Amino acid sequence: MGFIHFILHNLIEIMIWAIIIGAIMSWLTAFNVINLRNPVVGRIQQVLDTVTAPVLSPLQRIIPPLGGLDITPIFALLLLQGIQRYLLPSLLGSL
Repeated sequence: MGFIHFILHNLIEIMIWAIIIGAIMSWLTAFNVINLRNPVVGRIQQVLDTVTAPVLSPLQRIIPPLGGLDITPIFALLLLQGIQRYLLPSLLGSL
């Protein structure tokens, strides 16, 4: 069970970091600090969007933008950290 916990914990951790980096990149793009037409930056953004879409898309259907600001990454981070800290140990502890 320790190995399964290790894998799931780290997958959630990677998703958390992908959401954080994606949010920061979207802010940098909005303020014209980085340009998505740059092939490297565009590819990084595309990979981050692909990785985070399964978590963010369902939340974006439920939570509307707040004054034009997408707050779903905040809720996604709270949800993922809750799963990582409370649900995952209790699920794997009972197996």
